[in-house]
Amino acid sequence: MEVYTIKEGKKLRYGYTTGSCAAAASKAATYMLFAGEKIDTVEIDTPKGWHLILDVLDVTSGEGWVKCGIRKDGGDDPDATHGLIIYSKVELKEREGIDVYGGEGVGVVTKPGLPVSPGKPAINPVPMSMILNEVKKVLPEGKGVKITISVPGGEKVALKTFNPRLGIAGGISILGTSGIVEPMSEESLKASLELELSILSVEGHKKVIFAPGNYGKEYALKEGLEEGLIISYGNFIGFMLEKAVEYGFTHVVLAGHIGKLVKVAAGIFNTHSHVADARAEIMAAYAAHFGADKKTVDKVLDSNTTEEALDIIEKAGVNIKDFSQFIADRVYMKCKQYVYDKLNIEVHLISLKRGIIAKTGEKVEW
Repeated sequence: MEVYTIKEGKKLRYGYTTGSCAAAASKAATYMLFAGEKIDTVEIDTPKGWHLILDVLDVTSGEGWVKCGIRKDGGDDPDATHGLIIYSKVELKEREGIDVYGGEGVGVVTKPGLPVSPGKPAINPVPMSMILNEVKKVLPEGKGVKITISVPGGEKVALKTFNPRLGIAGGISILGTSGIVEPMSEESLKASLELELSILSVEGHKKVIFAPGNYGKEYALKEGLEEGLIISYGNFIGFMLEKAVEYGFTHVVLAGHIGKLVKVAAGIFNTHSHVADARAEIMAAYAAHFGADKKTVDKVLDSNTTEEALDIIEKAGVNIKDFSQFIADRVYMKCKQYVYDKLNIEVHLISLKRGIIAKTGEKVEW
């Protein structure tokens, strides 16, 4: 049965995680190893409380082993691992118990700060628990198995994920805290961003660069800042500032396009347009503060982009340098207030047409 949710007016389908696939494949292979019969579907329970019935694919076997796969279905989430087949090879071993290993296409953790220790396969704790729990349901008492999870094509797909940045080498991670993929999940993205901060913190870093998107990142790289310290936070600036404090950072450089940061100037700390798109209103209010007349303010309110709004304001005779500095100063002030002055913050405000248009805050020495 397919399950849907409505987000931003769109009907979106739930999927299931790589962890659910690994658990289901392991359970199916274990059952077939001891029952001596092939099955076409397997049932598992998920931490979310949902019961899944999944198709068992590509069954192969030999003396003392069975291997099968489950196809990953990310639903309507933009998931790089969607469509991959997660395989489990289950082999009989002499001693009782369950040993789980990573094979082809499953990444290996190389940095501290993740839920899995360096040197171990990137199979997160919840999926590992799911694998063990589901296998125990069909493993005869006193028997033992060695389980190897593999994902053909996983190494290539991993390059499209956060894994290289997180220090996970050679493949994808087996993930999922609920067993279910919620389409367009903010929590999943936040968790990935937090992991980046966690790793930098464990490595001893106290300074970090936050950029909402590519413009800020490209600018930071041109400024000679270390790429490994740049985190593209998307829309979650408030969340990332909170986590920076939590993980003991002392300095944050916030570098971004005026179209994102002008929202922060007004105290908006989730800048997704569906949550808050008040760019024109903020720019219009600031233009009025600098003496723009009603005609100019109306034009700004009707503008489509902040770049267009800047042009309108400049043509009206407002000193655009002073105007931009005013915005940067307010971004700085709002961020400092947000973290109760627990971070040193430097703001770099960028325009596509004009380049860097303002800087303010505590100068960070690298």
